Amino acid sequence: MTDAEAAPPEYPPLPEALTVGVYDNHTHLEPFGNELKGQLDYREHLDRASSVGVRGVVQVGGNLETSRWSAETAAREPRVLAAVALHPNEAPRYKASGQLDAALAEIDELAGRPRVRAIGETGLDFFRAEGDADLAAQYESFEAHIEIAKKHNLALQIHDRDAHSEVIKTLLRVGAPERTVFHCFSGDAEMARTCTDLGWYLSFAGTVTFKNAGYLREALEVIPRGRILVETDAPYLTPHPLRGRPNSPYLIPVTLRAMAAHLGTDVSMLAAQITSTTEEVYGTWDSEPVIIDD
Repeated sequence: MTDAEAAPPEYPPLPEALTVGVYDNHTHLEPFGNELKGQLDYREHLDRASSVGVRGVVQVGGNLETSRWSAETAAREPRVLAAVALHPNEAPRYKASGQLDAALAEIDELAGRPRVRAIGETGLDFFRAEGDADLAAQYESFEAHIEIAKKHNLALQIHDRDAHSEVIKTLLRVGAPERTVFHCFSGDAEMARTCTDLGWYLSFAGTVTFKNAGYLREALEVIPRGRILVETDAPYLTPHPLRGRPNSPYLIPVTLRAMAAHLGTDVSMLAAQITSTTEEVYGTWDSEPVIIDD
């Protein structure tokens, strides 16, 4: 293998800065837990994001380790708010080891920390579920997360993969939190209308820029502007034309500009609307972090 073949893919260059700042409402900046090599330190991600008008991020956990890291990082870093949860693909593993109840109890504890503003990402993932036992664990975990979000009056960030109707049915059966966000929305225009009619928020990632994702752009068209959020889901889902490189919150302007162009609206107007909506869902980033020694 040559050095070029062994080298990790380079991060894309900085895009043109936004005039009106916006937030990345779903990202993963933890220094562990994914296979990306050569990733940046989270502070470098945030510095780059700040330089192009990204005002802050919601750092999202998917297991106990990343949820702890998210809560602790938000406590010391004013550009970060946290979301904590067990990803639906993690729930069967905790269940099989007899640790699901204890893990959910810890998520409940983390949810009480002051700069934890969401429970997520949680939901259903039928793409990777292997059999009835996995599905049962996903449902059990999802329903528990819904109750934790309501208990703490936090937003809920939904992971929904190949499970659209069942996610909606579960939210209606259990009772959705007041602020429910479909992270990396992957449905069509009909589903978008259903979700927004129910008062939920839809967050768009770099997938909305993909050439084969016309259905997402059609969904974007029918959503009230006050229900739209934007995210990276970094380090994945890098927007077109930068696919194949790692994603980062500083690439939010690429996705935002593509969304504004498709909607035929001014980028700054869309950014201002999304910023207002993001703060409506998660609160503001300007409360003082608690300083914790590294």
